[in-house]
Amino acid sequence: MKLNRMTKSAFCGLLLSGFLANAQKTNIEVDLTKSIAKIQPTMYGVFFEDINFAADGGLYAEMVKNRTFGFDAPLMGWLQPNSNVHSMNLDSGIATPMHTSENKNNPDFCRIIINNDKGYQIINEGFRGMGIKKDAKYNLTLKASNHNNAIKKIIIQFIDANKKVLGETTILPSSTTWKDYSTQLVATATEAKAQLKITFEGTGTIDLDMISLFPEETWKNRKNGLRKDIVQLLDGLKPGFIRFPGGCIVEGKTLENRYQWKKTVGPVEDRETMINRWNVEFKHKLAPDYFQSFGLGFFEYFQLSEDLGAEPLPILSCGIACQYNTGELVPMAELDPYVQDALDLIEFANGDVSTKWGKLRADMGHAKPFNLKFIGVGNEQWGPQYIERYKVFATAIKSKYPNITIVSGSGPSPDGVFFDYGWDELKKLKADIVDEHYYKNPEWFKANAARYDNYDRKGPKIFAGEYAAHPNGVEDGLKENNWLAALSESAFMTGLERNADVVHLTSYAPLMAHVDAFQWAPDMIWFDNLSAYGTANYYVQKMYSNNRGTDVLSITKDGKAITGQNDLYATAAKDVVKKELILKLVNTSAKAQNLSINLSGKTVDSKGKMVLLTTTNLEEYNTLAEPTKISPVEKEFKMSGKKAALTMPANSFIVLKLKMK
Repeated sequence: MKLNRMTKSAFCGLLLSGFLANAQKTNIEVDLTKSIAKIQPTMYGVFFEDINFAADGGLYAEMVKNRTFGFDAPLMGWLQPNSNVHSMNLDSGIATPMHTSENKNNPDFCRIIINNDKGYQIINEGFRGMGIKKDAKYNLTLKASNHNNAIKKIIIQFIDANKKVLGETTILPSSTTWKDYSTQLVATATEAKAQLKITFEGTGTIDLDMISLFPEETWKNRKNGLRKDIVQLLDGLKPGFIRFPGGCIVEGKTLENRYQWKKTVGPVEDRETMINRWNVEFKHKLAPDYFQSFGLGFFEYFQLSEDLGAEPLPILSCGIACQYNTGELVPMAELDPYVQDALDLIEFANGDVSTKWGKLRADMGHAKPFNLKFIGVGNEQWGPQYIERYKVFATAIKSKYPNITIVSGSGPSPDGVFFDYGWDELKKLKADIVDEHYYKNPEWFKANAARYDNYDRKGPKIFAGEYAAHPNGVEDGLKENNWLAALSESAFMTGLERNADVVHLTSYAPLMAHVDAFQWAPDMIWFDNLSAYGTANYYVQKMYSNNRGTDVLSITKDGKAITGQNDLYATAAKDVVKKELILKLVNTSAKAQNLSINLSGKTVDSKGKMVLLTTTNLEEYNTLAEPTKISPVEKEFKMSGKKAALTMPANSFIVLKLKMK
């Protein structure tokens, strides 16, 4: 059955009524009389990592690849269609990468030598092309130094695969020294894989740098900002926090190519381009053109967090390179600069404008502090070498900023020798929050819905920082975000919410991926150069985060928490501000289930809202062509006093919301 053959409401109605005859019957008790635990505002957040072209080529709306000619191969991303270097046919001209010591952060530029009037061109291929939309405006900027004013005109065009022009503008270079120029293109057609062609009129030499192109329409219409459609999906999640910038890119394959936040702030044109550690990490998904421009840097991450009403949660290197790669260690005697980076970051986020780093933040346009509350030390390091470094960081941070909450790590796995060792040591150190990661199959997620029921209530709190269900035997990108995976996550998340006194932060990972340039799947959001969509997993996360509540309530079957008995999972909460009762119910059975819901304590309105997420095929998934194939359906839900009858379709996730009297 396909959703496009009937309305979603009709589909929903069939599911709710069609299984009444053979559905199992379960009595559920919900106690509204007392709060079991407080649910943190940070309970459901997002984890951003620059993997799968998530930053350059994705969230960061820059359309030109290698805009500063700073890649290891300086002309990567740039084509010279009428200059054959290999055959030495340079009649029309040639582009030559240049390097200067005058600007240590951005020392590279391109020298163009035009030999005749045959129309020498350079073409930028973009990030697997450039997505342009008919009648939309695109702002182009560049730096040029026109030797002897020999070049009379620069013609800039969008072209498609057949070289058809889809928009054109010009620049008249007027200075023999470096000068900034800007112009605007208007697209005459919609094209997902356009390219940018630059043609020169005149004979002589011109130097170019920082050739940049952004859509005029960005998130909050910020100049040279973020892709609006992707941020809107993030905004729809109402995240409690944003963890950034990773992930394994925090660590680097070596300490030299670790993520260093200080290199990502200040003027964008001065930020040093660096190879992305994911470019050749996986042999079956090589991306040698994957670099980081850091146009999306720490200031922009803080700004995005503020935009979305989310707590910023930056993660910093602890002096250990990725232990899956080199595992390079900074000697303990040389750890101070790493610790200072953490202290300086807190000053950058929270410091007064009279401080060094607070002034830089203000100079970048944000005089008001970002009110940073959390900082992470390391990503998923393990072993004694991590613990001894964590101690140094924790002592220094707490000494200067006692109110900052430090996130520590338990390694890359949810169990095992390294996990147990890390937990034992962090518990002794009275760590604030421990980050746990789990990438497992759907069966693991269903079986672990009670994972936190017996965790020490007096120990460190939990950050479920990276998790996603990986379906067995499915390795095909988008298909890995199927309904089976999402449904199992919804079951697991009932246990996260039920244990909100222990679990304070949670986030699915990775967050997003370009359909033509991904290294890892599954991912919560997929996009191409023109559009983006949320997976079934995205809608599970959205249903939780948009219906978070403030207090956990008791919801039981036969006096026990509902953690998978008869393939049923449940959690209950109330929102004391909105005066709502919120039930989250998951049926992972292949059969429908009849539920009898009984409330004790306060009464509720007779009419409420039900949000249903389901599909008839566990292997179905959303796509760019069918972005809402699996998406929530809302309808009215009725109570009869303090009782209600509900038929849950097979393989379904339901949220019930009722106003409390």
